Amino acid sequence: MEALGRISPADCVKLCHRVVDGLCGREPPCRSDYSATWSLEEWLQLLDLLTSLFRLAVGSDIPEEQVLAKLSDVDHSHAEAVLTVLRARHEEIRRALLDRTNGISSATLQDFDWQLKLALSSDKISSLNTPLLSLGLDVRENGALRPITMELSREELSTLISSLEAANKVVQQLK
Repeated sequence: MEALGRISPADCVKLCHRVVDGLCGREPPCRSDYSATWSLEEWLQLLDLLTSLFRLAVGSDIPEEQVLAKLSDVDHSHAEAVLTVLRARHEEIRRALLDRTNGISSATLQDFDWQLKLALSSDKISSLNTPLLSLGLDVRENGALRPITMELSREELSTLISSLEAANKVVQQLK
């Protein structure tokens, strides 16, 4: 981040606004505008650090003091420039992060219901004693409510829970 010190605080504000533009799906900053200031490697690293900082600050809702701590290697005027952009565009960044997360799937879970059953026997086996979970999901997709029903054994339920936990971790990382 100390590479930010190579430009004026006013140019730092402009650069940060362009980084936020890129984060929000608009035109990001152009490398050619800064080719005399930073090498390609420094440029890519700076863009990655600024983008990550904006995502983390808004997605994790960290206080300004922690943002300043992450900017400890730049002088105060440049850190204030980054904070100014963060304050001004906080809501816009939050919406972009939410849109990105929601863009993974348009389906949302509206409601669920479950029942635990015990299968005592079947037409092939006279004694099963197998617990089964009947899971009913009401999923809203493109405005329409679609019921999904499934019956899961203990192993299938464990697999489903593991998959959902993994998906939740991915979604939390995107925030």
